[in-house]
Amino acid sequence: MIKDIYLAGGCFWGVEAYLERINGVIETTVGYANGDKENPKYQEISMTGHVETVHVKYDSSVISLKNLLNHFFKVIDPTSLNKQGNDRGTQYRTGIYYVDNTEKEMIDEFINDKQTELTREIVTEVCPLDNYYLAENYHQDYLKKNPSGYCHINLNDFPEEIVDHE
Repeated sequence: MIKDIYLAGGCFWGVEAYLERINGVIETTVGYANGDKENPKYQEISMTGHVETVHVKYDSSVISLKNLLNHFFKVIDPTSLNKQGNDRGTQYRTGIYYVDNTEKEMIDEFINDKQTELTREIVTEVCPLDNYYLAENYHQDYLKKNPSGYCHINLNDFPEEIVDHE
């Protein structure tokens, strides 16, 4: 069954490049979520409340949302407010934005379980997706087009395809 989730983890270039390596992820796009302006441009999002976000389409018969979130939490610092790596600002906050209200309880349980493993408070926001606008074309698959581009995630730490063993 094909499902959707929207994940924000700092600069979306590396998050997208990492997530698309996970077996069961069918498609990714990058864009701007949950802000106050329709169709924002990259240069505006620090003032519009949007967050750099990856839209993930995945096959839930191959990977569960819980295991997808486990992979996501391997490459973010969920205790860092409005920054990941060298990127700072509200547009770089971490977030899980859902479109299926039945997933909220599972996401909250996941966050609560992860919190027991950490000494600092998780600040990753969890809320319904209010809006999502595709980023400009040059941002889509940016690190494929620009292999030496900046990324706060060390993609060399992960194999080309990440197979989940549930």
